Parts: sequence; structure tokens; C-alpha cells
Amino acid sequence: MARDFFPFVEENTNQNEKDAGSDNSLTVRYAARIAVYDDKAAAPRVVLVEPKDVRSYLDEIAATVNQLAHEQGGKIPFMVMREIVENFIHARFVAPTISIMDNGNTIRFSDQGPGIKEKNRALEFGTSSATEEMKSFIRGVGFGLPYAQQYMVEKGGSLTLEDNISGGTIVTLSTRRSKDAHIQTLPTQEEAEELPVNQNQQTVSHAPLAVSHQTAAQPAAHLPNLVLTDRAKQVLQYLSEHEWVGATELTSTYGLSTPTWSRELKSLVNIGIIGKVGQKYKLTTIGETLLS
Repeated sequence: MARDFFPFVEENTNQNEKDAGSDNSLTVRYAARIAVYDDKAAAPRVVLVEPKDVRSYLDEIAATVNQLAHEQGGKIPFMVMREIVENFIHARFVAPTISIMDNGNTIRFSDQGPGIKEKNRALEFGTSSATEEMKSFIRGVGFGLPYAQQYMVEKGGSLTLEDNISGGTIVTLSTRRSKDAHIQTLPTQEEAEELPVNQNQQTVSHAPLAVSHQTAAQPAAHLPNLVLTDRAKQVLQYLSEHEWVGATELTSTYGLSTPTWSRELKSLVNIGIIGKVGQKYKLTTIGETLLS
């Protein structure tokens, strides 16, 4: 059963287990730590879920997080939490930590496993790295993360996916929209030499955007007449306030699914308004002219 754990009071028997056993078998070696921030003036209360067989371990973590979050007044449903908890199997249960904050309405799930390289793809339905052994305990069909993100966004919240400090992954569920959680990528030297977006530019109008042939900043031949979709205008609106954008940021800010925004971004690349640098996108000269 889950039990309360008070740091510096009892010995942590899992302290030296991180280096024990380097095989790839799905054996639970670490206690899951659940930190409950129920008093802003004090350190979090920590609850441990001790190692046990895989299915019982996942079930107990999900049930304990659900109970603790809802005791704080949280509104995130059990089915969403469970999908994220089950992703600990991809980290082979290395140092799972759950932080319950914001009166139970923000829950952060972190691990120190191998991490997720292609985070945008991990949020697409049908994309999975589950092995046959893992499929003995989870569906393994690429459903959990995209489902959880879609649910949270539709309810006005967010799901963000980030790298942990020393390896591994952090998944944050929140009933609030998040404009801050994004994957940082460094531009190449060539891209870094381009001028940044003018901070004084106005946000994009909701009226259909068309490029005028009389715009002084660009030769007429380089600016075809363009009528942008509502989603394209939202991309430009975001880029009027940020230098970089990706499908994850757009989903967190405006809703809709990550694949939908990925397609929209590719369309804007094809017509020359934005360019791709690493896993992110920034305005081209034509895009900057549209905003100005």
C-alpha cells in the first residue's frame, strides 16, 4: 500500500538502487515518489508507492495520485492520469516522481528513463515505442499521450512534454492553458544571423490577410496574393509575440490537435511564410512583411 514518507526521518531503502541491474527486463526497482504541495508555506508532503509487480505498481500509483489530487480539489479525471502513469513503463520505472500542485489542478509526472527524442510525434495517435514485453501490461498502440492531450485541450487545459534535467521526460497536466512549456532548440549559425521579428509589430488582424503588391519591403514578384486560413493567421499571431513556434505551442495556446497544427505549419513552409529550424519554425522575410 502507499504510505506517507517523511524525509530525514526514516531510511530510504531505494537510495542506492539506481545502478542495480542494468538488464532491460521490466522489473520495478524504485519506489514512486508523489509530492503533494498542499501548503505553500511548507515543504511538500511525500507519499511512496513501493516496488511490486508491474501491473499492481501502475494501478497503485494511478489510484494514489487520483486520490491525493482530488483531496486537494483537483478536476483532472482518473482516466487521463492513468494514461500518463502507464507511460512510466517506457522509462522502465527509473525514478518516477509525481508532483501535485495548484490544488490538484496541475500534476507533473517525471522520470529518469531514456527520454523522448521526437516529442511532437509522441503526441500523434498511433505512434508508439512499446516493446512486446511492455504490451503485456499496456495497450502499446500510441493512444495514451495524444488522448490525454486532446482531452485536456478540449476542456480548456493543457498537456506539455519536456526533457528532464539529467535525462528522462516530464509530462505536465494542467487545467490551465500553458504558453510557456515548449521544446528549446538552438538555431543554426546561418539562421541566427537573420533579423528577429520586430517586437513593435501588431498582432494579425482577424480580417483575411492579403499581400499588397505595393509593399515597399519586398519586390512585387516575391509576394503573391495570399488569403490565409484562420489557423494560418493564428500561427502568425503567435509569431508576432514569439520568435519560434511548434505544433505543441499552438495546441497549448489555441487548442486543436498537434497533427492539425503540424499540417498547417508545413503548408506555411510550402508558401514561404515560415521556415523550419530544427524542430521549430520561424518567420521568413515574407512572413515578417505580412506582419508589418
